[in-house]
Amino acid sequence: MKRVYEALVNGIREYLQNSGFSKALVGLSGGIDSALVAVLATDALGKENMHGVLMPSCYSSEHSVEDAKQLAVNLGIRYDIIPISDCFESLKRTLKPVFEGVSEDLTEENMQARIRGIILMSISNKFGGMLLATGNKSETSVGYCTLYGDTCGGLEVISDLYKTEVYKLSYWINEYKGFPLIPVNTLTKAPSAELRPGQTDQDSLPPYSELDQILALHNEEGKTEEEIVAAGHDRSTVQRVLQLVKRSAYKRLQIPPGLKVRKYLV
Repeated sequence: MKRVYEALVNGIREYLQNSGFSKALVGLSGGIDSALVAVLATDALGKENMHGVLMPSCYSSEHSVEDAKQLAVNLGIRYDIIPISDCFESLKRTLKPVFEGVSEDLTEENMQARIRGIILMSISNKFGGMLLATGNKSETSVGYCTLYGDTCGGLEVISDLYKTEVYKLSYWINEYKGFPLIPVNTLTKAPSAELRPGQTDQDSLPPYSELDQILALHNEEGKTEEEIVAAGHDRSTVQRVLQLVKRSAYKRLQIPPGLKVRKYLV
C-alpha cells in the first residue's frame, strides 16, 4: 500500500501545481472516503493549505460530525461547520408549488448533496482552493453519486480505488502513522450517505466485498456476465450490478478527472 499512498500524494501535489493551485478543500462527512482524501491532500500540500468543511443535515448522526471534527484536529487543518438544514428546508419550500402532492424520494436526497456542492464550490471560488471530490471506484462504477453534488470538484482523488481498497489503504495509513489518524469509528461504522433516516449504503448496493469483486472482474478483466457467474457470483446480483454500470455511464462521463494508481495495486 505504500506505493499507492505515495502515488496519490504525489499525484495530488503535481496536479494542483500544474493547475495553478496551492490550496485545497474537502467536504468532511465523517465517512471513510472524505477522511482518506483529507489525509492524502494534507500530506501532499501541508496542513496550512488544507480546509475541511463539515455540512451536517438533519439526518447527520452526532458521531459522524464528531468523527469529522476529530479527523480535522488530528490533521491540524482548519475546519468550518456549515449546517445545511435551513438551506434544505428553504429549497423544499421553493419547490413546493411544483412538488405538491408528490412524496419525498431520491430527489430530496440529491437536493442535500447539491446544496453541499454549492457551498463547497462557493468557498473554492472565494478563496482559491481546489475542491477535491471524494468518490471511489465502487460508487462511480454503479452511479451511487449525485451529479452536481458530491461529484463537484477539480480532482477525484480516489476514483481508481474500490471501496474495499479505500479501507485497506486507510488502515495502512493509521499503521504507517503510528496512531489512529483516521478515527477508529470512521473505519468501523457502516458506510452511509446519511441522506435519510437510518440509511446505509447496503440499502441500495450489494455488500462491498461482493460488489467490488464483480466490478473488478468486469472493469479490470473485461469478464462477461456468464464468466462472472461462473466465477461464483449470484446471477441476479451480477445482472443488477452490470445494469447499474451500464445505466450510469452518463454520470461517469461528467465526474472530475482522477488519479490512476491501479498498477500499484497488483
